[in-house]
Amino acid sequence: MDSETRQYRTGDREVVLDLTRDCARYVADRGDGLLHLFVPHATAGIAILETGAGSDDDLLAALGELLPADDRWKHAHGSRGHGRSHVMPALVPPYATVPVLGGELALGTWQSICLVDLNVDNDERTVRFSFLAG
Repeated sequence: MDSETRQYRTGDREVVLDLTRDCARYVADRGDGLLHLFVPHATAGIAILETGAGSDDDLLAALGELLPADDRWKHAHGSRGHGRSHVMPALVPPYATVPVLGGELALGTWQSICLVDLNVDNDERTVRFSFLAG
């Protein structure tokens, strides 16, 4: 297994950050296997979805409705509603695994691999890329 970490700045707003190009570069020329991504944070996740046609904004809106940024959360440090960021990984898990065939991601036509971060208090995120050869 080959593995490395990469750092991403997500800023001070909720974000769906497309990692697909970085993932494609990471697996290029590696043959067949699996790309596994993992976010070692309690407040971020990895999602596979269409981007650029509004689905990324729709995901943030849906998470906003499911997990409002208000004072209902028992985990109550940081910015208002911070506790919801700690619940989000139960809905958007901190990992994803994608097949790799001939050194290329075996994604569907409109699928992208994205980092989802609702935590406006932490603008640095680490993502571990791991390749498991088939």
